[in-house]
Amino acid sequence: MDWKSLESLLSGANKYSTGFGRIWLTLVFVFRVMVFVVAAERVWSDENHNFDCDTKRPGCPNACYDYYFPITHTRLWALQLVFITCPSFLVVMHVWYREERERKYRVKHGEGAKLYDNTGQKHGGLWWTYLLSLIAKTTIEVIFLYLLHVIYHNFDMPRSVQCDVEPCRHVTCYIARPTEKKVFTYFMVGASAVCVVLNICEMFYLVSMRILHCCQNTSGGRKSECVACNTIKLVDYKPTYSVKESKQS
Repeated sequence: MDWKSLESLLSGANKYSTGFGRIWLTLVFVFRVMVFVVAAERVWSDENHNFDCDTKRPGCPNACYDYYFPITHTRLWALQLVFITCPSFLVVMHVWYREERERKYRVKHGEGAKLYDNTGQKHGGLWWTYLLSLIAKTTIEVIFLYLLHVIYHNFDMPRSVQCDVEPCRHVTCYIARPTEKKVFTYFMVGASAVCVVLNICEMFYLVSMRILHCCQNTSGGRKSECVACNTIKLVDYKPTYSVKESKQS
């Protein structure tokens, strides 16, 4: 898999992200993609060859390996990294859509015309797209953590496993470098958990800033209405005492 191409594509989404989003992207590529490419793939590269069982029956090592490793950690992590980065492309495509609308608007109304103050500003539909991308990334992270937890029994990596599949029932098999694999598993799970926390913090930040912006607009609208009402009252006010004085005189 060409991770450099994925990084170059996501760099476009980074400039539309908040501070939490930039930290998230750095964490994904430095502590997850780099560790996955440099170390994790090599640790699991010869797993099937070094999966020894205490029987010489043909096919037992392969059957027992498939029984305990229905999907290897590295392939599951590769799928996870691809799926969690896909929602960020929704934001980039939405900005491209805005830029295309802006271009057509200028062609129709002149170069000085503007449809958006800033095509990358998170308001309106782009704000909802960004929020939905965060929800999607968080959901995907939680789903893959749950799958890893269910398949590998609390993220554990034992030294030996008991095979219980035909034709190799009650066969003990031994996993190569279990401690090293356990360390990498805990590291990747911890990095994924930190990414979930960052996504939740960014969602709270977006919602709180939106509420604050709406409150400011509401309070500003009320003040302008009050000023307008006072101005109308001052303009429409006509004193009557002068008329009465004139009648008395």
